[in-house]
Amino acid sequence: MRAVVQVVSSASVTVDGTVVARIDSPGLVVLLGVTHDDTPERAARLAAKVHDLRIMDDERSAADLGAPLVVVSQFTLYGDARKGRRPTWAAAAPGEVAEPLVEAFCAALRARGADVGTGVFGAHMAVALVNDGPRTLVVEG
Repeated sequence: MRAVVQVVSSASVTVDGTVVARIDSPGLVVLLGVTHDDTPERAARLAAKVHDLRIMDDERSAADLGAPLVVVSQFTLYGDARKGRRPTWAAAAPGEVAEPLVEAFCAALRARGADVGTGVFGAHMAVALVNDGPRTLVVEG
């Protein structure tokens, strides 16, 4: 499982003209990719790691601040473009494997008390954000 974690001052996810998730205060946008051997346990560990990352102001975490998160599934995080100009997506888990693990990741965050908004799995989404810092990390779990 791979996450790109961005500290944002605001963010939104829009699907078919409707805003499905929004952050209007400092928080995190998490782009989440799932690969074939990921498990619900790995999703829970990565959720805890992301929630506890000390990347917010004053070396605090989203957990410390009660900062909101928006999680967007993104299979392209497992794209491989090392050969040629056309990426392969072979390392990305298929939807029937990935969707429950994205849901497990979000459920683990919510179990920790996090305010979590999400995109729509498999939908074409417009993700808008204001990266604060900029602070962006790639986290493997």
